[in-house]
Amino acid sequence: MARWEPGAAERLHRAALELFVEQGFAETTVPQITARAGLTTRTFFRHFADKREVLFAGETHVPEGVARVFAEASPGASPLDVVVEGLVTVVAPRFDGLHGYLRTRRGVVESDEGLRERELRKLTVLRDAARQGFLDRGLDDLAATLAAHVAVTLFDVSVSRWLDSDGRRPLAEVVAVAAQAFRTLGGDPVGAGRS
Repeated sequence: MARWEPGAAERLHRAALELFVEQGFAETTVPQITARAGLTTRTFFRHFADKREVLFAGETHVPEGVARVFAEASPGASPLDVVVEGLVTVVAPRFDGLHGYLRTRRGVVESDEGLRERELRKLTVLRDAARQGFLDRGLDDLAATLAAHVAVTLFDVSVSRWLDSDGRRPLAEVVAVAAQAFRTLGGDPVGAGRS
């Protein structure tokens, strides 16, 4: 076996996800994952700290993704418009072609209490990054905190509804529908109150 296996992380990821679905997250071991991938446990630990990290490897990139949303936002956009534009133009394209994978991943995460807690932690990281982005745009602490919570809720609801669907409608469309529903809740049925 070569010292540096090309595509090792992807192979490990695919093998882990297959095993998590087949036999459950708790019942799957790192040696089983590496055997399925045709790699060594040493290779696994070069890429992942533990088997949970296979499902949360992209978590470290959340703050930079949020920073990109704020960097690309129009200077005069309302907080809600920053969120919607960011979800539609920055976040949704990253989900293109991943409906099946993300749906499978969600099933694995929902099957284990520890993974559900870890998923909530990821949403907290997202919320904290959004709060900082709104503070940097000049919102006061209360407004930035509320806007960050709205951002995470809109993201979470949109992704959940998209994953519950057959995936034919793009995530960006689901975000737009959810944003309009949110505006309606706020007494802005046609979006006339946006800046």
